Amino acid sequence: MIKCFGVVYRFHPLFVIMMALSVVTGFYVELLTCFGIVVIHELGHVVAARYYGWEVIEVQLLPFGGVAVVEEHGSVTAWEEIVVALAGPLQNALMIIAALLMKSTSIWNDGWVDYFVQANVWIALFNLIPILPLDGGKVLQAIVSYRISYFYTLKITIWISLFMSGVLLSATIYNYSSSGINLNLLAIAIFLLTTNWYSYRNLNYKFIRFLIGRSSRADQLLSQGGLAQPIVVLGDLSITNITKMFRREKYHLIYVINENGSIQAVLPEHRVLHNILIERRPISAVSELFM
Repeated sequence: MIKCFGVVYRFHPLFVIMMALSVVTGFYVELLTCFGIVVIHELGHVVAARYYGWEVIEVQLLPFGGVAVVEEHGSVTAWEEIVVALAGPLQNALMIIAALLMKSTSIWNDGWVDYFVQANVWIALFNLIPILPLDGGKVLQAIVSYRISYFYTLKITIWISLFMSGVLLSATIYNYSSSGINLNLLAIAIFLLTTNWYSYRNLNYKFIRFLIGRSSRADQLLSQGGLAQPIVVLGDLSITNITKMFRREKYHLIYVINENGSIQAVLPEHRVLHNILIERRPISAVSELFM
């Protein structure tokens, strides 16, 4: 465990295993190089997150980067999430440029610089694969949230991540017959697959976190002004099902109609959130809010 600029950096067990293998096989320089690259990569995320006022609790260091644990409860904007996610690979790009400039001056050993550049390219590109919790997966999730409701954004991107993790694992195992199995990729693929399986199992919990932070985000959207996103429902629809239609970057007005198509009530989303989070009546019909 390392503490830097008020943020705790923890070594994930997968990283510890890779470090042990590097020591056993004698790849000390490569180990230290990758460790430095991963830390700088994660510092990019931390600096960007703090710029937007996110509370960063800790960073779990992995061989391909890391996972930042933040206390934002789903209230941040999709744009902020994109910027924070891309801030990590940006550090890799800057390190590559700096290394090539230093190589041109012949100050650094060419062999080490070549490895440094390759490691940065590998870590940056791997992190941009659209698999959660990689940076590419977070960018994909933020982009999808502009188009569809946040509940289904979570569901779709987790399913994509499960599929892609399975493809990565299958490709790693299939490659065994031709060039031997890559233990690093095998361990990472298993990690990504299990992580996304648990994310799928905890989908409702993630969505509740989004709803908890939704009130403050809704206040921000109201203060900015603009058009509200209408949601048209029948009065017998449950409040929980209505919240599953909420989109991340829109404020909603819920139009409750009867079977004849006449409007019975227009409810702001604050009213729905209060009922589900404060009064704890998630399965109540929306008609009960104005009867």
